[in-house]
Amino acid sequence: MNIKIGSKIISPRSPVFIIAEAGVNHDGRLDLALKLIEAAAESGADAVKFQTFQAEQVTTAQNRMAEYQQHNLGQTKPQIEMIRQLEMPNHWYPKLIKRCQELGILFMSAPHGHVESANLLKRFKLPAYKIASGDLTNRPLLEHVARFGKPIIVSTGMATMLEVKDAVGWIKGAGNRQIILLHCTTNYPCPPEEVNLSAMSAMQKEWPALLMGYSDHTSGSQAAIMAVTLGARVIEKHLTLDKKMPGPDHLASSTPEEFKEMTKAIRHIPVILGTALKKPTASENKISQLTRKSIATAVAIKKGEEFTAANLTIKRPGYGILPKHYKNILGKKAKRNLPDDILLTKKDF
Repeated sequence: MNIKIGSKIISPRSPVFIIAEAGVNHDGRLDLALKLIEAAAESGADAVKFQTFQAEQVTTAQNRMAEYQQHNLGQTKPQIEMIRQLEMPNHWYPKLIKRCQELGILFMSAPHGHVESANLLKRFKLPAYKIASGDLTNRPLLEHVARFGKPIIVSTGMATMLEVKDAVGWIKGAGNRQIILLHCTTNYPCPPEEVNLSAMSAMQKEWPALLMGYSDHTSGSQAAIMAVTLGARVIEKHLTLDKKMPGPDHLASSTPEEFKEMTKAIRHIPVILGTALKKPTASENKISQLTRKSIATAVAIKKGEEFTAANLTIKRPGYGILPKHYKNILGKKAKRNLPDDILLTKKDF
């Protein structure tokens, strides 16, 4: 399947679509949100993604912060207080979208909660929508967004295969088949033993017609790079301006320099993977005759003397008689006197 997001085509053969997850790393400040867009564009990402929500529509007042949020923030206040500080006011969106257009990077955002946040984003005619892992089981939201008729990128953190099947079914049932599934582990940062990239391959086997990707919450870029070699067509990773900033996701995010290096590595993967055709490269052809070997004389050999294992050897260079003919030459007689340490030719026997 080919899916178009803005001017980008995502397919099994297209360049990997890389999303810089700005998320809530703006810490409630417009200037930081704009700087995150600039950093994402500079890093070579295809899109920068934020999160759209109103605190009261996302969580109850009694809900507590997740363990990783408490650890990263060093606080235990109610989740709604934290979320309220990270909301993006409506008047931000035109400014953020305009800056993205100026820098040639796509603006995306994930609606959270009920349908109000999705309706807000629809006003800005986004090229695609992202569903966060926390909303994978949110059937009203999935069906509502699906009816927008735009591509939907769905993160699957915390989910079983059955829950993913439900989500895919709801989206398709609403008339939308432009679905990209992202394997994900919802932990910030995610330890290596919880990455489980094989689950992405399992989802690809379950839905061979869908495109797969990986939303990476690990430290470093190894998991993201490995995911691409396993077939991921979309990579999403958090971006921060500084890991020491106070928000809940900074510690599990990449700095602009780290993100740029990851993007560079991912862009090189198709070149490194090459083709399935096993053949010498152009550079190998130049050195193969110098490094491969030929049949040579081990000692001086007189005319009429038989070739044996004692008077023949195998040596560089490789533009003489190939060693694969060695056994066929044994027992034949020399047609001329041959000095020591020369390559044998067909005229010599």
